[in-house]
Amino acid sequence: MVVSVVVPVYNSEGSLPILVERLSRVLEPLRELGELILVNDGSRDRSWEVIQDLAAHHAWIRGFNLMRNYGQHNALLCGIRAARYPVIVTLDDDLQTPPEEIPRLLAELEKGYDVVYGSPQQQAHGFLRNLASSVTKLALQSAMGAKTARKVSAFRAFRTHLREAFVNYGGPNVSIDVLLTWGTRNFSAIPVRNDPRTIGVSNYTLGKLIAHAMNMMTGFSTLPLQIASIIGFVFTFVGLAVLCYVVGRYFIQGQSVPGFPFLASIIAVFSGAQLFALGIIGEYLARMHFRMMDRPSYAVFSSVEQTAGVDSPSDNPARSIYASQV
Repeated sequence: MVVSVVVPVYNSEGSLPILVERLSRVLEPLRELGELILVNDGSRDRSWEVIQDLAAHHAWIRGFNLMRNYGQHNALLCGIRAARYPVIVTLDDDLQTPPEEIPRLLAELEKGYDVVYGSPQQQAHGFLRNLASSVTKLALQSAMGAKTARKVSAFRAFRTHLREAFVNYGGPNVSIDVLLTWGTRNFSAIPVRNDPRTIGVSNYTLGKLIAHAMNMMTGFSTLPLQIASIIGFVFTFVGLAVLCYVVGRYFIQGQSVPGFPFLASIIAVFSGAQLFALGIIGEYLARMHFRMMDRPSYAVFSSVEQTAGVDSPSDNPARSIYASQV
């Protein structure tokens, strides 16, 4: 099973040579490593120079340099569209997910699944980061509609033909996991080792995780609109209950409900519910606005690879897809 390994790169000049060495040691003896695609997502360090050097010394390494930082999933989409081989494996550049676990993913994939996730046995992050990751996975579960959503990770293996389901996707907000559900529901997940990060620092902050969760919910799901509808129904019944209380008090006790605080509280609660619903609608309108602007998922500034023996873009469907997006 020959694979294309896709790695989004951001400020990882120190870990890339180690990643390449470990990948070659694990997969080359098994004749499973077809290519390694490194997508530089606007790194501020020497990551692109390192990628160029690695590509010059290894014929199986290809590099793409994006014009700016678009985000992890956008960079992955670039690499996925450029892949040449029947199976794609994605993993992060921080070495927290050991490349030595890739054969286990491929073995699970051979059982007939279309997508296999490597779910970390334990999270090597702090409490707030783990909490934000849990919230993100809840949002992902809503967007994916798949049972394995709670076990997703950046370490995944899937069949390359699935990209045909999202070949025309061009929005600025990308979630690879959601896009994969457009092509299949045949998912699996296995536990894998998760090592502490020894080089660099994590680029996923609490704020970025929350923003990613919001993008998934409003970009790929109608759950927020359904929540707004439920809140509207609930507060309608609350309003009717308050009306019955006010009218009943007037007829039974002969007086209305006294006091400005009661009236102000009711107005504040109902105004908050209305603004909440308007905010959700505004989020959806904003995403429609960005889609109408035709903002690309990514734009490639330059690429590097050894072209000897490589198919031309016209003979390679994957490269044709990639070229049409640039």
